[in-house]
Amino acid sequence: MDVMHDVIKVGIAELASARHPGRIRTAGLGSCVGVALYDRRRKIGGLAHVMLPDSKQARGSVKLAKYADTAIPELLRQMEALGAMRWDMVAKLAGGAQMFEHVSSDALKIGERNVEAVRTVLQMIGIPIVAEAVGGRVGRTVELDLEDGTYYVRTAQSEQLKL
Repeated sequence: MDVMHDVIKVGIAELASARHPGRIRTAGLGSCVGVALYDRRRKIGGLAHVMLPDSKQARGSVKLAKYADTAIPELLRQMEALGAMRWDMVAKLAGGAQMFEHVSSDALKIGERNVEAVRTVLQMIGIPIVAEAVGGRVGRTVELDLEDGTYYVRTAQSEQLKL
């Protein structure tokens, strides 16, 4: 992560898409999942900070980027509007940690449920997951490089993965 380009910051329950050059970053992925989609041919990428698995429990108006079942289709829609093609897209995932020890209730295993929901949606829309750094007990910060689709994943221990 040496060359400085414009960095688009994505907050919790937000998403963004853009063309090369630049990067898209989100921080604070605990149980949330950072879903990166990338079209290599056209160098168009997108990143969603998914907070919860399913919008069906939402009350009132739904914030599309908050839920796996609404964020991914919206990210796909935005990327296609920029010229990306679904059949050239791949997905990379990070996050979905179990941030609290001693959780026995499945309802509280939000990280695990988020990862499963994201995988299900991606499978339904036909975008393959080519890399992931999910689970565990560590928070993560991620950055998608729009030049080549490299997905940088850093943990609090400051180790960095390139996916």
